[in-house]
Amino acid sequence: MTRLNELRDNPGANKVRIRVGRGIGSGKGKTGGRGGKGQTARSGVAINGFEGGQMPLHMRMPKRGFNALNPGDWNEVRIDRLQAYIDAGKLDATAVIDAAALIAARVIRRPKDGVRLIGSAGFTSKKVTFNVNYATAGATAAIEAAGGKIDLIPAKAPWKKTPYAG
Repeated sequence: MTRLNELRDNPGANKVRIRVGRGIGSGKGKTGGRGGKGQTARSGVAINGFEGGQMPLHMRMPKRGFNALNPGDWNEVRIDRLQAYIDAGKLDATAVIDAAALIAARVIRRPKDGVRLIGSAGFTSKKVTFNVNYATAGATAAIEAAGGKIDLIPAKAPWKKTPYAG
């Protein structure tokens, strides 16, 4: 039977904190493990990613991918979501469905740079005409299989200026 005066933690349960700056005999005296002098010996240092003048790792790694100069900000709408709005009576399937109709039905908030239809399943309405900027191959196939039609709006290039007419 264990007595109260013999209770102890398991070995290694409590790690003893190193008290820095408590004399040279402690092994962490004087500079307290911070090295000597310089910026990092002071408090309030924030040099994230700085490697002492050596070329930092994030700059040594090769650049990957492609970033467009003028990427479009599109409203991506799933066709199964459009079907749900048509079934609920919020979208009129007999009229042309474009960005203005989608905003009126609260499918999207604002027109942004245009509308993209995505998805490949879940569309069953008959003869619905869409006037959008882009549609994936799966979305096009699903809408045309249901007897609908997609009219694509030609993309405008924001970097091209209109010719001066004056």
